[in-house]
Amino acid sequence: MVAHIKSGQRGLSFIGLIFVAMVVGSTGVVLAQVFPTYLEYMAITKAAKKAATGTTVGEVRTIFDRAAAVDNINTITGKDLDVSKQGDKVVVSFAYQREIHLAGPAYLTMKYEGKSQ
Repeated sequence: MVAHIKSGQRGLSFIGLIFVAMVVGSTGVVLAQVFPTYLEYMAITKAAKKAATGTTVGEVRTIFDRAAAVDNINTITGKDLDVSKQGDKVVVSFAYQREIHLAGPAYLTMKYEGKSQ
């Protein structure tokens, strides 16, 4: 006697495939919009560290603005920097936010902040 083992069907249905494709596609679109803002944050951090070599507030802001022009940074300018001194070191701080439109009234808001230390 041969025993018949009934195995259930495995795999992804067409509807399931469409759903997974939509989720992966939506995630990819959002990541494609978020990644450039992260690269910009890294460029701003680099420019802030370079600007911290200045000795006066005006010089720090000028150095930052020059670095921002080279790296095509438009989000913040030297006026938006918070320049302070901790001990004998100049510390350049910044904070800003970026919004990415998702759909309808939905936005993804990212808040970035950093300093030159």
